[in-house]
Amino acid sequence: MSTELLYGIGGALALLVVIGMAAVRIVAEYERGVIFRLGRVIGAKGPGLFFIIPVIDRMVKVNLQTVTHDIPPQDVITKDNVTLRVNAVTYFNVVEPIRAVVAVQNYMFATSQVAQTTLRSVLGQVELDDLLVKRDEINQQLQKIIDELTNPWGIKVTLVEVKDVELPESMRRAMGRQAEAERERRSKVIHAIGELEAAQSLGDAAAVLEVHPTAMQLRVLSTMVEVSAEKNSTLIFPIPVELMRLIESVTERNNRAVEEA
Repeated sequence: MSTELLYGIGGALALLVVIGMAAVRIVAEYERGVIFRLGRVIGAKGPGLFFIIPVIDRMVKVNLQTVTHDIPPQDVITKDNVTLRVNAVTYFNVVEPIRAVVAVQNYMFATSQVAQTTLRSVLGQVELDDLLVKRDEINQQLQKIIDELTNPWGIKVTLVEVKDVELPESMRRAMGRQAEAERERRSKVIHAIGELEAAQSLGDAAAVLEVHPTAMQLRVLSTMVEVSAEKNSTLIFPIPVELMRLIESVTERNNRAVEEA
């Protein structure tokens, strides 16, 4: 066998090896390979090992894992004209690899831009108090809107969370004063309610004592026992008001009798 023939066979084998290596594709479990044949999509393959036609076919890998993307801080003006900075995080993944490759040029960048604009738009329609209190409702609204916008691209947005709300220093001081005033108001209301309940209870007790005079004497004796138990040097003995009035009446009669005499 001539040397030229051997070289020819070796070159052919080497070419076959190169073509075979170019035809083999391996895609991981969390990936899919979108195949283009002469510029037309013929499907998505994977996971595992498969073959393509070199030169004629082209494969684009698409990752199906959930992507955690931070939305950069956005300057937002709320419905009640409060300027603040808000950042958030969104979780999404590709559910239709073909649409993610064909329908949009860069689905990662496109989803990020949609999330940023939607965040500014939605938060501009709510008041500051709602943003601080109704965080879950706002997150659900953001997730729904972003998911609807990215659905034509084969993207599924699973979660959107507002991470941090940065308030101006003047607004923080105003909110602190508001919270302090609210606590003081609640304290006064609770105190007034307690006074009202105490007055009602005393009125009920007075009505019972009026019906049962003996109960008043028992209450007086009980109070004397409580006072004497504290080892005080002074003992307070209550005198009924009616007795004082009787004494005053008798004294006035005696004084008039003396003057007439």
